[in-house]
Amino acid sequence: MKRHKEFQYIYNKGKNAHSNSVVLFYLPANGVKRVGFTATKKIGNAVVRNRSKRRFRALFSEFSSLLNDGTYIFVAKVALAETSYLSLQNDFKKVLKKAGSLRND
Repeated sequence: MKRHKEFQYIYNKGKNAHSNSVVLFYLPANGVKRVGFTATKKIGNAVVRNRSKRRFRALFSEFSSLLNDGTYIFVAKVALAETSYLSLQNDFKKVLKKAGSLRND
């Protein structure tokens, strides 16, 4: 996802779930998994924002086989920069469960 219009649609219509370092917006859909990652300037400079998005991509690829089809937008919070990978992984799992996007196999 790259277009502002797509992001705004998910922000308005999707479910959201929050944790200490991650916000997830999720909108169920059939047959497609789409994802977007955002980190605003509140997070820090370009290096910090890009690192945050790289961490999100790694976690998403780790969990993608467990996820229902739909559109996901992950938003970084300020606490993400100082969060360890293990606690970020727990936060990631927590927001996915809250949003109801984990598969029930």
